[in-house]
Amino acid sequence: MKKGLLIVLSGPSGVGKGTVREKLFQEHSLNLAYSISMTTRKARPNERHGVDYFFVTEEEFCDKIQENGFLEHAEFVGNRYGTPRDYVEQLLNEGKNVLLEIEVQGALQVMSSCKDALTIFLVPPSLEELEQRIRGRKTEKAEIIQQRLAKAKREIETKDQYDYVVINDQVEKASATISAIIKQYIKQ
Repeated sequence: MKKGLLIVLSGPSGVGKGTVREKLFQEHSLNLAYSISMTTRKARPNERHGVDYFFVTEEEFCDKIQENGFLEHAEFVGNRYGTPRDYVEQLLNEGKNVLLEIEVQGALQVMSSCKDALTIFLVPPSLEELEQRIRGRKTEKAEIIQQRLAKAKREIETKDQYDYVVINDQVEKASATISAIIKQYIKQ
């Protein structure tokens, strides 16, 4: 069985990574498996443990770090996020194309250790549009929104380190572009 492709989808918070991911998973020919991240943050009302994230305590997360159990891990706005290494390896060995939807700090870690990963950076059409999206969530206080926007500006500067940069001005268009990129790599 052919080993699967590791795909990194990254970009600033609020750019629409989750929405694009959902659209990509509707295309069964991509043979995608979603890598569920582990986090110490509290679940949002619509999120489920083991589906959206593995929600764990700070202590559980630190234990996993000590075991070298993450492909990548990062702290973002006071919470920790990580990709469980064993979970991803299992999916790749099953021939699945594993999609990591992760923040920039984690993506850069994956790029340094997984040279054959396909990396895609999703950007907003503008910083103003990004701010509207983040505010539209109505899940964070103004101070956190400002932190997210400042971090987004710094993260966008890393876009040239990725294999591809895709503008998310329309979800269908961005998803179709990413789908075409993945198909090129699957055929190789």
